[in-house]
Amino acid sequence: MLRGEKVGLRARHETDVPILQSELYDDVAARSRADSRPWRPISPGSAASPYAVADPTDDDAPFSVVELAGGELAGEALLWGIDPHNRTAHLGISLRPAFHGRGLGTDVVRVLCHHGFAVRGLHRLQIETLTDNAAMIRIAANAGFVREGILRDSSWVDGEFVDEVVFGLLVSEWHRT
Repeated sequence: MLRGEKVGLRARHETDVPILQSELYDDVAARSRADSRPWRPISPGSAASPYAVADPTDDDAPFSVVELAGGELAGEALLWGIDPHNRTAHLGISLRPAFHGRGLGTDVVRVLCHHGFAVRGLHRLQIETLTDNAAMIRIAANAGFVREGILRDSSWVDGEFVDEVVFGLLVSEWHRT
């Protein structure tokens, strides 16, 4: 397990899947804001679930987030779109509603940065989020990410196009904590 101050990132367990599926995926409004792919109904236990336990790949690194204080599953985190040639990846997190507002997000992002830079040897990490996602924008800034620009009308969310903001962090800017 990779440990931060408040959270640990570990491999996904089969027992995590129904909780993540129910609280993160089946919340259609929230999932539609967090994923660029259209929501579709997925049966519990389906291999198509974004939380299904699978063999590791070189393209992504999915983790379950555990709050260290109580050992409870708090959500998911991942590096995705890992490009080993250019040594880049995208970063994403999603916390269960009961864990919002506890200050876990910045710690999750910092642990993901450690994994990306120190463990995987990446050069650049990137976050894209909707421009009205104040929590993720604050988390990115607190973790040292630099706001790089706006992708205008780049996401189809709830019947309309909305803007995304892009943040980047280079290994040379990263501060180990």
